[in-house]
Amino acid sequence: MKLWDKGFSTDKKIDHFTVGNDRQLDLLLGKYDVQASKAHAKMLGNIGILTTKETLDVILALDEIAITIDNDEFTIEDTFEDMHSKIEFLLVQKLGDTGKKIHTARSRNDQVLVAVHLYLKEEINEIKVQVKELFNLLMSNAEAYKDILIPGYTHLQVAMPSSFGLWFSAYAESLIDDVYFLNAAFKVVDQNPLGSAAGYGSSFNINRTFTTKELDFTTMKYNVVAAQMSRGKSEKSTAFAVSSIAATLAKMSMDICLYMSQNFNFISFPDELTTGSSIMPHKKNPDVFELIRGKCNVLQGLPQQLALLTTNLPSGYHRDLQLSKELLVPALQELKSCLEMAVFTLRDIKINTNILNDSKYNYLFSVDTLNKLVQDGMPFRDAYKKIGMEIQKGHFVPDKNVHHTHEGSIGNLCLEDIQHKMELALKL
Repeated sequence: MKLWDKGFSTDKKIDHFTVGNDRQLDLLLGKYDVQASKAHAKMLGNIGILTTKETLDVILALDEIAITIDNDEFTIEDTFEDMHSKIEFLLVQKLGDTGKKIHTARSRNDQVLVAVHLYLKEEINEIKVQVKELFNLLMSNAEAYKDILIPGYTHLQVAMPSSFGLWFSAYAESLIDDVYFLNAAFKVVDQNPLGSAAGYGSSFNINRTFTTKELDFTTMKYNVVAAQMSRGKSEKSTAFAVSSIAATLAKMSMDICLYMSQNFNFISFPDELTTGSSIMPHKKNPDVFELIRGKCNVLQGLPQQLALLTTNLPSGYHRDLQLSKELLVPALQELKSCLEMAVFTLRDIKINTNILNDSKYNYLFSVDTLNKLVQDGMPFRDAYKKIGMEIQKGHFVPDKNVHHTHEGSIGNLCLEDIQHKMELALKL
């Protein structure tokens, strides 16, 4: 069944090529099409297209379909093009002519738009919950290990003293920036596009304010052409948020892979959270974090993929936009999986508390030792030359009494301020 069926068949190759993965992806989107169809049915009843009884019958039938979706019993057979055609078929099968009225004053483009918007709203909120869970874990570890020093690096060279408190809370605060991107994406998708029909509105006197409230959108996309043009833009907005979170996870995972190596030996994990080698019995590989790094690096390319897909498309609907689902839906599931695994493994991280006992880290304290000379009255440039000469001649004796007190430094992590900042971000 096709919603655009005119009574003749298309070639099977055309069907296969144009449908693509829509049936599989629509199993995730089906419940949102049902939600939108219920709101649309109520609106049709509100303006007199459906009678009170017809409206109730359609809503009850849609509720039954929703139950099959929740129970993973909803299927889209090859005889159906997508979720829209299957759902309408079920309504007609149960209600006869009443079911045939559900498509009045809307288009399949309309249905896809609102289903995707509803889907993205829920996915963004779920991701925010997962980001907050990771944030809480990182902040807890920052507090627990705030006094344990580690080397900081620039150019992969030993640079200055850092700490596990600084390291954990750095990634925690980076997640706040990612939440800002999520908030921006949510604002874009929290606009009701239903009612744009094929992109140019309808001659029926539909009530878009009604469906906006019914579907819990903050506002509507008023201009019907602008509503149609949100296809692609809403996906790209979400993709930028996905990419931002992925960048944070990938960088953190790279740190963890380095820190787990024998050359660093800063951290470790229980055996059950690592993998081994088929021939080297000593290996404890950070496969989880290598995969998070790899998956998240791929996810960082999502905005570019969507940009290339939608570049230079004029206004109005184009079938190219169907492919955006194939890019975005799996990406959202992949990101949620990476967030889940990051939390699962980081709960059991083991910290080496004696890292700086190794003499190779003595030069970490050259800047602090230099600064002590400046504080005692020596001009900075003279102090710099003095310490540089001592290092060159092998006479440098580090002052390991680290005393950093400014906001955001080793001795003043501002964890409460970071916590408050995240709370404010999550309220937006």
